[in-house]
Amino acid sequence: MDIGDWTNPALMGLLGYILGSIPFGLVLTNLTGAGDLRSIGSGNIGATNVLRTGKKGLAAATLLLDIGKGFVAVLIAEMLFPGMGKYAALGAFLGHLYPIWLRFNGGKGVATLLGISLALHWMVGLIFAAVWLMTALISRYSSLSGILASVSTPVASYLLGVAALVPVFVIMAILVLIKHRANISRLITGSEPKIGKS
Repeated sequence: MDIGDWTNPALMGLLGYILGSIPFGLVLTNLTGAGDLRSIGSGNIGATNVLRTGKKGLAAATLLLDIGKGFVAVLIAEMLFPGMGKYAALGAFLGHLYPIWLRFNGGKGVATLLGISLALHWMVGLIFAAVWLMTALISRYSSLSGILASVSTPVASYLLGVAALVPVFVIMAILVLIKHRANISRLITGSEPKIGKS
C-alpha cells in the first residue's frame, strides 16, 4: 500500500478540520462588541444565533464565512490532491461541529454543509439551497429548513449519479440531526421559535 493512500486523506481531513473549526460567529461578535455569542439566545455560534444580537450584517457575514470555509476546504484539497475533497469536507464539517478551541462545542453545521455540497457537486448544493429556502418560506422554521436541506444531500447525490458522495452526505446529515435534537423536540411540542423571533 502506497503511503499516500492513507496520509493524503488524513492530511486533507486535518486541513479541513482546521478551517472548519474557525468560529466566525464568535469571532465577529466579539470583535464588534456584540458580546459572547455563547451567552446569547440559543448559545449557538452560527448565523441564526448571531441574528439574535440584532446585527443583521454580522449574521450575513457569519453565514457567508461559514459557507465559505466548507467550500474552500474542499477546493484546496481538490487542487492539491484530486479526489481528496470528500475527506477535507468531513474534516471541515467535524471542525465546525466540534472545534477543539471551544472544547468541542461548536455549531450545527448547516451553513458549512451548504458550502461543502456546492464544492463537491454544485447541483447537490443548489438542491440543498432550494430545499432550505422553500421550507423556510413555508414553515418559518430555520431548524426544520436546515434539517430537511441536510437530509436532501444524500438523496440528491444518489439521484444525480454521484454514489461515491452518498456515504459522506449520510454521515453529515446524521450529525446535523444529532446536533438538532433539542430543536426537533421543540418542533414536536410546537415551542420552536420561528425565524425572526427569539
